[in-house]
Amino acid sequence: MREFLTFASEADILAVWGAGFLLFAGITLVMERRRAKRAKIDGVGWVPWTGLFLICAVVGGGLLAVAIPGMIRG
Repeated sequence: MREFLTFASEADILAVWGAGFLLFAGITLVMERRRAKRAKIDGVGWVPWTGLFLICAVVGGGLLAVAIPGMIRG
């Protein structure tokens, strides 16, 4: 992995960051669903999972949208 990142283009690095943000967005989506199905309705959490999901999904999608044309061109 280290060799890949050493010789990766800027588009490849942006794609890795975008995929990381989308992975984190998926984790936040799972955590929001878990909180919605809690047994104790008064046990409201303090983490804004929906907001984090939206931010990470938009940033990750934007990074991938910028990176993919550069990756296709080579």
